[in-house]
Amino acid sequence: MSDDFRLAAEFPPTTEADWRKLVEAALKGAAFDKRLVSKTYDGVRVEPLYPRAAGALAISGRSAVPWQVIQRVDHPNAKAANKQALNDLENGATGLSLVFAGSVGAYDYGLDGTKETIATALDGVYLDAGIALELDLSAQHKDAGQHLATVLKERGGAPEKTQIRFGFDPLGAKARSGSSPLPWSRIAALFADIVSDLSERGFAGPFAVADGRNVHAAGGSEAQELAFAIANAVEYLRLFIQAGTPLEAVRKHVWFRLAADADEFLTIAKFRALRKLWARIEEASGLKPQPAFLSAETAWRMMSTRDPYVNMLRSTIAVTAAGLGGADSISALPFTIALGLADPFARRLARNMQLVLLEESNLFRVADPAAGAGGIEALTSEIAETAWSLFQEIEAAGGAALAIERGLLQKKVAATRAERLKAVARRKDALTGVSDYPDLGELPVKVLDVARVTVPPMPASITFESLPPMRLAEPFEALRDASDRILAKTGARPKVFLANLGKLSDFTARATFAKNFYEAGGIEAVTNDGFKSQADMVAALKKSGANLACLCSSDKVYESEASGAAKALAAAGAVVHLAGRPGDSEQAWRQAGVKDFIYMGCDALSTLRAVHGILGVK
Repeated sequence: MSDDFRLAAEFPPTTEADWRKLVEAALKGAAFDKRLVSKTYDGVRVEPLYPRAAGALAISGRSAVPWQVIQRVDHPNAKAANKQALNDLENGATGLSLVFAGSVGAYDYGLDGTKETIATALDGVYLDAGIALELDLSAQHKDAGQHLATVLKERGGAPEKTQIRFGFDPLGAKARSGSSPLPWSRIAALFADIVSDLSERGFAGPFAVADGRNVHAAGGSEAQELAFAIANAVEYLRLFIQAGTPLEAVRKHVWFRLAADADEFLTIAKFRALRKLWARIEEASGLKPQPAFLSAETAWRMMSTRDPYVNMLRSTIAVTAAGLGGADSISALPFTIALGLADPFARRLARNMQLVLLEESNLFRVADPAAGAGGIEALTSEIAETAWSLFQEIEAAGGAALAIERGLLQKKVAATRAERLKAVARRKDALTGVSDYPDLGELPVKVLDVARVTVPPMPASITFESLPPMRLAEPFEALRDASDRILAKTGARPKVFLANLGKLSDFTARATFAKNFYEAGGIEAVTNDGFKSQADMVAALKKSGANLACLCSSDKVYESEASGAAKALAAAGAVVHLAGRPGDSEQAWRQAGVKDFIYMGCDALSTLRAVHGILGVK
């Protein structure tokens, strides 16, 4: 026995019961479930501690090889797009994503989808030499896949040697737009003809992508994203089989793309759950399961325009999670994408982030490293089961196409979106740099001066509920934008005066909280070290030029000083807030002049919007 093990053996073994006893003592009577147990937006219970998952097997997916580093090519100018592509490939990217205007992942930019544009964008890119290519197609540029095939033929390329993943997703396009130009039966027939043509030209596929990004970007849950992807994949299998393709070949026609976000454990579990669900589909079809190709893209909804450097951290976590979850390829959105088209610096960071994780952190060297981890195994299983139940509901409604037209999933996603936005408004779901720890003095970051691309909507003969994309930070960003306009117009931001009462130790905690609270809405906090008298406090208020004041101190100091201070501030013309829960003193403090209270868990967004109204910020 080594010395290390000998030392450890001298300590008695610790059980979960021992841990639970210590936790209950630390909680001092508070409810265990309320303080230490959380739930996902799918209602999946997340425990604070899990035992090892005994007997768990690795989920079949990407083996211990590097995932493909995919770099998006989205400049609307074809020559500039080509420059992007070549630079990316020369500096470590192993694949490209051709992003077409109007696609799910376009974010207001992208190529126009003509043969000439595709030829120019891929000039010097040898697709039959091991370079992976993913297409992010749009309904407006649905012919781009065939144009690509023609370009390859004209250059003498060998389709069978390419790694082209055609991104046809007519169901996803329907769901995103909330409309369809033709009945699904007609679209399905046209789609089958396109795939048949590409197969005859020698392309192995896959052709149809079951893309969950629509649901994720619209605010949906993990299970909703998976159910949408699985249901669409099954619908595509059906239409290819009906077109005469054998079942064994059909499954190779479909690949998956999911969003990866900064919730690391849930993202790992979601990617693993997709593998389990697809294996279940294959088994039910009478096939021996084989892993489908699974692509990841870092999530649009988590990106922010404010303190955008934090996006680097979010994306690093997301890429890590997708890689550990078994993604075969990963595309990292540039950290400035919410502000505009990325410059070479932002693109380099998106690429190098992956290279560091692969080559220096060696994240690829273990296949399914999460296997056996109690927490992740539990999340994987529960998310998979929840998604399967929703998938069955979609199938019972007649399949994905009919379910989309009936708004079945869209309604569920809208409800989850509302819950998510409520949590953001109350800062339960914190957004660093936006709702938490804002920086009013942040410097602008560079993006390319390229006009956003406007894509006309497709003609619609059938309309239904859509899956509109959003970013979680947008409501707070709107407040910050309004503050910026005031700054540009007047030379100063709207202000809040922090009326700090008592000693430094009395007010520091709540003054810090209040500063972050108001500055999340673009309201500059005027700080101080407290006051010797109410007269000094009122004088400082008038000197600050603020029309809003917030009392900050401890509960004990509030008992003796809050009412008097509130009266003095109100008499001086200020709208008065108090930092802390009012409790039993609310009525008395309101009578003294306190108009509102700020505290952890309050509706920060509504409060800040009301402040903007009071201060005339538009």
